[in-house]
Amino acid sequence: MTRPASRKPRRPAAALPDVAPKKAPTQSRAVETYERILATAAELLGEVGIERLSTNLVCRRLGLSPPALYQYFPNKYAILHELGQRLMQRQNELLGPWATPATMSLPEDEFARSVAEVFLQTLRVTQEMPGGVWVTRALRAVPSLQDVRTQSHDAMTELLMQVFLAAHPQADPARARLSVRLYVDVLYTALELLFDDPSQPADAVAATMAEMVAAHAVRIRAA
Repeated sequence: MTRPASRKPRRPAAALPDVAPKKAPTQSRAVETYERILATAAELLGEVGIERLSTNLVCRRLGLSPPALYQYFPNKYAILHELGQRLMQRQNELLGPWATPATMSLPEDEFARSVAEVFLQTLRVTQEMPGGVWVTRALRAVPSLQDVRTQSHDAMTELLMQVFLAAHPQADPARARLSVRLYVDVLYTALELLFDDPSQPADAVAATMAEMVAAHAVRIRAA
């Protein structure tokens, strides 16, 4: 009788690297070192990409000893995590003033233009931040960094949904929440399209994405 082939045991999933900073700097010199590490890592990220970035590379560029860097960051992923949080914060700061009941009540065409404008502002902020494009890619590609993106999207969804329902209290809350979360994800997908395929015209991508969002948003206002 033929013995069934034995299955190879599955390898346990690799543990995610620790991304928490070791300590927050308090003295001015320590703060300066901390910020120089982040600035240098962002600069190198734009030069060499996610895979080739390393703490040793950052130290060599800075003229800093590895133990000095490890006082603050245990690995490169902790540095990327902090850069990701800062990028998300800058992007989210654009949505705060934009997200008002008045904006959510605009006619469809005007609302689409408003969405396109805030999208292009988000694009510029990301491109102007050193390493911003690569930080965006890292937040999508590196498992230990994905919580930065997810938490940011959750926070923006909550903000936008509350404003939307304040403007349209008759709308179904569950549908509004799902729709707004999709709008947030669509916006970031459009950003990544422009980063991955620079041949695409930013204005056309912004207008098309915004028209899709506006058309659906108007439909659920009275749902």
